[in-house]
Amino acid sequence: MLARVLAGAVIGIEAYAVEVEVDLGRGMMVFSTVGLPAGAVVEARTRVKSALDNCGFGFPQRRVTVNLAPGHIRKEGTAFDLPMALGILQADGKVPPEALASTLVVGELSLDGRVRPIRGVLPIAARALEFGARRLIVPYENAAEAAVVEDLEVLGVHHLVDAVEALNGGTSLQQVHPTPPASTPDGALDLADVKGQPVARRALEVSAAGGHNLLFIGPPGAGKTMLARRLPTIAPPMDFAERLEASTIASVAGLLRPESPLLGERPFRAPHHSVSSAALTGGGPLSRPGEVSLAHRGVLFLDELPEFRRHALEALRQPLEDGEVTVARAQFTLTYPAQFTLVAAMNPCPCGYLGHPRQACECHPTAVRAYRNRISGPLLDRIDLQVSVDPVGAVTLRETPTGEPSHAVRARVEAARAIQVARLRPSGLTCNAHMRPREIRAHCALDDRASALLLRAIEKLGLSARAHDRILKVARTLADLDGLADIGPRHVAEAVQYRQLDREGLA
Repeated sequence: MLARVLAGAVIGIEAYAVEVEVDLGRGMMVFSTVGLPAGAVVEARTRVKSALDNCGFGFPQRRVTVNLAPGHIRKEGTAFDLPMALGILQADGKVPPEALASTLVVGELSLDGRVRPIRGVLPIAARALEFGARRLIVPYENAAEAAVVEDLEVLGVHHLVDAVEALNGGTSLQQVHPTPPASTPDGALDLADVKGQPVARRALEVSAAGGHNLLFIGPPGAGKTMLARRLPTIAPPMDFAERLEASTIASVAGLLRPESPLLGERPFRAPHHSVSSAALTGGGPLSRPGEVSLAHRGVLFLDELPEFRRHALEALRQPLEDGEVTVARAQFTLTYPAQFTLVAAMNPCPCGYLGHPRQACECHPTAVRAYRNRISGPLLDRIDLQVSVDPVGAVTLRETPTGEPSHAVRARVEAARAIQVARLRPSGLTCNAHMRPREIRAHCALDDRASALLLRAIEKLGLSARAHDRILKVARTLADLDGLADIGPRHVAEAVQYRQLDREGLA
């Protein structure tokens, strides 16, 4: 007898339908799987057989053939265990065929029949209706993220026995309903904790308001990491579409928690400087999203920037420019979203104390130049704000913090971002950092004084065309923070001042 069960799988972050066909034929008891199964899928026959035996259903004493269609796509992961088991039971007459009509099934089985959670349920659920499914049977731990999708009945199962009894009209499975998105947690980090550093705090606000990339340059202990980790606390909250995008990537990576089916705050990723290019940008043997995609709609923080591998840093150039990263392999090409704000930190020299008011630097000028040249000019061109972070004095350290708290800064950031959303809505953009040449020409016009100031800066600093456009974007954000429709000379002057390495001539 032949049975068919609808399942789903993920390539990159895109889901596709898989039809699990089960045939019980005559002959010796053999369990074979076809349809380009990977190692974990081939191993499913052992898990499925043990689960059926241990749950009391027994394994058919016949030749079992499982086909995973379409056959030209390699199948990865353990999500096919549950649909295989239910397909075998349906073909053996222990589950009625109509019980699985318009139903998509995914889940991993333990040897005793327990259903384990899997990765990538959210993108599968998002496309389930396109696949012709009206109901989704998933591991109970994944049910909350699947329930985010509207017009889809989601049933979470703990055990294979529960699923079979429900399909046979016995005990019913409880439908899981969507839970409210988690709100941004209060209190753990706050910008009020930062003492001093008015210029760096201002740059952090500009970065959050316009989505601009940011580089902190300063000696050890000046507060660069402390500042960077507080950027999410002043960034505008994500809307539902942004939450869904970021949560889909987190689902594929297995980072969603059952109690938080949608991310409540913008992602903050801080990989170690030993990270490989594949881990940073995505790909590898399993085609997983990299750190740049896990930071989508959030912040990618690279501490000790010059210590990262040169080819890993150069791999950032495409996602910084295009907001996505394309991974090409012999069998397929994947595109991952990667629209993030880059925040980086570095020392001014190898020893870290160049320009320190109290600690002497022992680095030769050639060593300083070589150290900074680990970061290429094209990459620096893509960092809008380059800010010097000076060490905080002892008196300031002992003072009670007097800076603004995160919620006060966030209010200004949200007001500026609302102006940008309204202005850029026809273009489908949400912040100034993502403006293309057409939007720059339309929204970043300068008067004669501001234009003359920018021209002098370009000639004196030898700025590239990309740096010119990025200065205009930053100036536009500064005007938005002031609530002004026109960009003035002071906005251009402040934007130019943020080109730290250009001014020093060391890049």
